[in-house]
Amino acid sequence: MPDTECIFCRGRDVDAELNRVEVWQDAHWRLTVALSSEVLGFAYLEPKRHISHIHSLDGDEAATFGPAMARATAALKLATGADVIYVYIFGDGVPHLHVHLAPHRGGDALNDQMIRGEIVEEKLSNGMTKFYSSEFPPLPRTELEDIATAVRLQLNS
Repeated sequence: MPDTECIFCRGRDVDAELNRVEVWQDAHWRLTVALSSEVLGFAYLEPKRHISHIHSLDGDEAATFGPAMARATAALKLATGADVIYVYIFGDGVPHLHVHLAPHRGGDALNDQMIRGEIVEEKLSNGMTKFYSSEFPPLPRTELEDIATAVRLQLNS
């Protein structure tokens, strides 16, 4: 059941505000790709039902989490040519489970500290905090849109 206070429970209605695009969904999960990122194909997998933490998964969401993760990460890896997909779950102020999927390729902005360079924290008007590297500007939006399209094609073919 959606939480009227939760930004992620708004689904597609919030994607433009969060600068992301939905590339896949099923009955329980949706995958979006960031359209403002230092990382090619950076994505978010989140349950459609309001679930605050991974340990709160049950029923159909719990049963389909692994397959949804495998499908999403395989598509991201193929679409981006990544060596590996890093998976992060943070408690970043949004009480709706969302898994960060970060395709990593040699020389990109990622490292074992999540992102290379000086980390900048920016508090957004919607209450979320955006983290980014001062040394790596966002990639061109058209490049990020092309990757979102490639991921969508991988997941829907």
